[in-house]
Amino acid sequence: MDILLVASTFNSLSQRVYAELSDQGHRVGVVLASHGTGAVLAAVREARPELIVAPMLKTALPEDVWREHTCLIVHPGPPGDRGPSSLDWAIAKEAPHWCVTVLQAEAGMDAGDVWASASFPVSPVGKSDLYRGEVSDAASAAVLLAVRRYADGSFKPQPQSDPGIPVVWRDFFRQEQRRIDWENDSTETVLRKLRGADSQPGVLDELLGREMFLHGGHTEDRLRGSPGELLATRAGAVCRATRDGAVWIPELRPRKSSGDPAPFRRPAASVLASLPAPPGADRGTPSSDDRPRRLRVDTVPLELPPDRRTFTDIRYRQHGEIGILDFSFPGGAMSTDHCRRLLDAYRYALARPTSVLVLGGTRDFFSNGIHLSVIEASADPAAESWANVNAMNDLVEAVLQTTDRLVVAALGGNAAAGGVMLALAADEVWCRQGAVLNPHYRRMGLYGSEYWTYTLPRRVGTETAERLTSEALPVSATAAARIGLVDRLVPVPPQGFTAEVERMAAALAAAPDLARRIAAKAAARQADEERRPLAEYRRTELARMHGVFFDPHAAYHALRAAFVRKLPHGSAMPPATGGAR
Repeated sequence: MDILLVASTFNSLSQRVYAELSDQGHRVGVVLASHGTGAVLAAVREARPELIVAPMLKTALPEDVWREHTCLIVHPGPPGDRGPSSLDWAIAKEAPHWCVTVLQAEAGMDAGDVWASASFPVSPVGKSDLYRGEVSDAASAAVLLAVRRYADGSFKPQPQSDPGIPVVWRDFFRQEQRRIDWENDSTETVLRKLRGADSQPGVLDELLGREMFLHGGHTEDRLRGSPGELLATRAGAVCRATRDGAVWIPELRPRKSSGDPAPFRRPAASVLASLPAPPGADRGTPSSDDRPRRLRVDTVPLELPPDRRTFTDIRYRQHGEIGILDFSFPGGAMSTDHCRRLLDAYRYALARPTSVLVLGGTRDFFSNGIHLSVIEASADPAAESWANVNAMNDLVEAVLQTTDRLVVAALGGNAAAGGVMLALAADEVWCRQGAVLNPHYRRMGLYGSEYWTYTLPRRVGTETAERLTSEALPVSATAAARIGLVDRLVPVPPQGFTAEVERMAAALAAAPDLARRIAAKAAARQADEERRPLAEYRRTELARMHGVFFDPHAAYHALRAAFVRKLPHGSAMPPATGGAR
């Protein structure tokens, strides 16, 4: 069928729906509702789709569209649930299970006939992680079922006026309901509020006399202080005391009205460190307003004791012949600091006596490459871009040069750009079914690096590598396995990914041909090096990247700013915008 996706943004769920419908042979186009009613109407006229699907829509479809076409809306709530904040309410009320419903658009919000629904467990993770994991799995299953039913022609959708469907209206979940009472809220309550708004919209709060949004939350088992007090920093996060414990907050976002030149989400410690001194303050005199620059750094070992319950974004553990180096960075973005710390941890892992080393293995994002927000906030974005991409290259090179054991990249969630190339540096790539890969750089105006001109053609061939990087489309995990981008699909729910990876790694370590495979990879790496040294790939790629970074007129700078600051920009449009293809 010719299917048109209408989405407010081409987010992770929209990309997954696009990729999986394309896998099934449908001709899928995309138009962004954020570009206005005129753009949607023009796209519908041009495409003349047989079906319209809205995976993520914040505004109503034009009446002319839903009256003349069957339009299926993905709603993250059970049949009968109505309102714009369904998932927020599920998390706030600690619902053990929730549902995604695919319903037909009509005049009433979320009131249309039900074409399909799928339930999911509400795992104790951040809202964005839940959305990209359990919600995405349920939404994908429901959309694919609804499309099959529509194509069949015999299915009759269920009206929500049926007596068996109770109608529940849930109001917009406001900041007043998210607000943290540091004096009275328990640590458990604080964590639930933080995790319920970890990506968007954040929890509006006050730090050092300034309003800002808090993003994400992790428990802390040892540090203590007065409620609301800032206690320490670690890996870019800040620790803040509650009435009965403490929490780690990874990211902050200054309020736009604050006048901060970088009002977007980024590592918490860097936001606080960049705050200007209040009027009349003497920077040479320590005061309460100087605390961000004086917070102690609280470190933990890479091999964290099993009884610790604290935040760490990089962790190493070992089971016999298996080493597991897992990492989790907010949004999958890896700053210069992230890359350097992960490289140090990787070198630590290489010093351990293992035959199989797993890189990753946690749920949600693997990596999305360089950290555009940190770059955008820096005093010299060109120089920071250059430092970040070189740090990323150093990490990828270390993986490529590992010849004394097998390295597995385990992707529990999505990956893009340099993050995909980090995975391809490993000997095997294992990917959770349902993840989406974007093995390209073009939509950010970049040529790309991280040795992609070596690793991508090595896996999929020169022709397919050219197609992937020039078309710049999302690729489903299933399609990635079919073309050789992924070696093994892991068909488990998000919560089961880590345990399944450990089981698979144990089987790999016990394989009778493991020693032969390690010897063969070392020989292959040597042969490849003799044909063309890795250093040559790096020089060629980085020469192109340097030219873009230090050209003030390069599209990259406008595209980066638009992405980070959430501004419209035509060059950053998703594929096939304006019609099915």
